[in-house]
Amino acid sequence: MIQWLIRRYTKGQDPTSAHTRDIVGRISGSLGIFFNIFLFVIKFGIGTIVHSISIQADGINNLTDAGSSIVSVISFHFANKPADQEHPFGHQRTETLTSFVIALFLCVLGIRMMEESILKIQHPNAIDFRWITILVLVISICVKGYMYFYNMDLSKTYHSSLLKAVAMDAISDLFGTSAVLLSTCISPLLHVNLDGYMGVIVSVLIMYNAFQLIKETVNDLIGKAPDPETIKALKTILMEDDKIFGVHDVMIHDYGPGQVFASAHVEVDAEDNILDIHDTIDNLEHIVKDQLQMELVLHMDPVKINDPLTNQYRLVVKNAIKEIDEGWTFHDFRIVDGPTHTNLVFDLVVPFNEKRSKAELTQILEAHIKTHKKVYLVITIDHPMTGA
Repeated sequence: MIQWLIRRYTKGQDPTSAHTRDIVGRISGSLGIFFNIFLFVIKFGIGTIVHSISIQADGINNLTDAGSSIVSVISFHFANKPADQEHPFGHQRTETLTSFVIALFLCVLGIRMMEESILKIQHPNAIDFRWITILVLVISICVKGYMYFYNMDLSKTYHSSLLKAVAMDAISDLFGTSAVLLSTCISPLLHVNLDGYMGVIVSVLIMYNAFQLIKETVNDLIGKAPDPETIKALKTILMEDDKIFGVHDVMIHDYGPGQVFASAHVEVDAEDNILDIHDTIDNLEHIVKDQLQMELVLHMDPVKINDPLTNQYRLVVKNAIKEIDEGWTFHDFRIVDGPTHTNLVFDLVVPFNEKRSKAELTQILEAHIKTHKKVYLVITIDHPMTGA
């Protein structure tokens, strides 16, 4: 059904555009509002009749989900707004913020349900088994399963953290309702009301999924490293050009689908014509935009490619670094040669977990460098810049 609605309302439109994402988000949100209000009405009504706190809580959870669906529809609307003076990178991170809010709601709901469940364990009600209760719970499980699958599918198709959050919320409800169904079926057989115990299980599941969503959305907001495959694809495109001899200091900033910005340093021959290099860089930026949908800015680092003395010292440093730690690399290498000594100037790239100071690292490296002439190391300590 949902695919039919999407095809109908997005016919002929770019599937990657913000407008298409807005339509998809509205369709998903509108269906979520309808399904959740429907489930709230039947669950809360049955829960009241049979005096089941877990069924009532499950129904209230659905009402909260309906509110979350309303928020998601509004969120997709704001995320579709174009960039403006105050938000030059667009509004796509509105989705991430909304996902974070939904995760907080889930966490609060889990805590409240835990409190109610503990009270129910302490003061259990009489068991009231009715087949209509089983029917309602089975219907709820089927509906939530359907909501999980279509939202997860859409989240992958349109790369939406918000739709993924909605899907995770749906699967949490499915597990919770399944626990309530199990309690309803087993309690009469054991002559013990398991309602409160199942409520505890449901609340733990809800809080666990809430924590996972909070962790994921916070990482997105702070700035996490991009997919290594994206870095690999970017470097592959750049290194295919014969004027590029090295790529480093790659940084990618993701503001949401269609709003990915990147920068990188490329090593070029210092003896090459600067206008030719500029033309090459322009072409590469356009190729990356076309193939990876990424706005790229390149900074060129001129290096002496065919200078024997530079190449000699570069090899010395390369061998020294290999002896110390194969995880180290270096770039932006150049020399300043004088009559009594030579300065070796370069960026030393070490892992983020390296605890030694710059002075200690320099001393270690100096001990491994063997030349006939005195050398001084002018080092800038760097880290693998693979994303932000």
